[in-house]
Amino acid sequence: MKEKLMPYLLLAPQILLTILFMIGLITGITQSLGVIPAFGLKEPTFYYYKEILSRPDMMKSVGYSLRIALLSSVLATAGGVFFCGVCVMGKKTQGTVMRIIQLPIIVPHVVAAIFIINIFSRNGILARAAYALGIIQEQQQFPMLIYDPHGIGIIMAYLWKEIPFIIYFVIALMANMNGRLGEAATNLGAGMWTVFWRVTLPLCRTTIISGFLIIFVFALGAYELPLLLGATVPKALAVLAYQEYIHPDLRNRPYAMALNGIIIVISLISAGIYFLMMRKNVKCLTDK
Repeated sequence: MKEKLMPYLLLAPQILLTILFMIGLITGITQSLGVIPAFGLKEPTFYYYKEILSRPDMMKSVGYSLRIALLSSVLATAGGVFFCGVCVMGKKTQGTVMRIIQLPIIVPHVVAAIFIINIFSRNGILARAAYALGIIQEQQQFPMLIYDPHGIGIIMAYLWKEIPFIIYFVIALMANMNGRLGEAATNLGAGMWTVFWRVTLPLCRTTIISGFLIIFVFALGAYELPLLLGATVPKALAVLAYQEYIHPDLRNRPYAMALNGIIIVISLISAGIYFLMMRKNVKCLTDK
């Protein structure tokens, strides 16, 4: 009897977390449709979504969040794959190099924001060094790399955090593929980087795209870095949703949930793309 119950007992924490997640998700969706009986809102409506999508400041926030998430994800994925190739080609997939690469992964995003502020702000290390060397006449002439409307500081912080994540996510598979099929291609006369581009990289494509989608969805819904490093206008979706959530007028709560709904929809679209790609790859493998 005990052996029969054991699998269910082991699954109990996961089941509990799933139930809590679903309750929160359903509550958020219903509130985004304007159904909050405690506030006298009982009729479901798409008014809040229409209001968000018709307001210029809201659409600027959507575009701002998408731009930061896309740029940081593309650059982090490209940089991570490049460094993966360097490590694999140089046989540096274990040991001290990997320990150093893994360090940024365990650093909280708030700490990463502090690093960026101390280094790249107009009162930071680079601005002081440029002033001391006579490159600029005063520190305020240093380019605005944080709190700017283009999100440069946010992107730099994401790159520092996510490039190591992509390396850690991909390198084991890449080293395995390069060690097995790559050596066969080398024996047939292919060069080292030809093997990487023509053999290793295509075989790791699905894993690379998986890593890209993970960091894209995370960056789209992240709150800390846009709050600490972002401009006053426009605001990231997560920051704007939080401000609407804590608005003194509780009837603004559906706006916050509608903004979260937009993030969820974009995340689901990304998940759907990933699912279709995975199904296509599985079908190709089964056909072979």
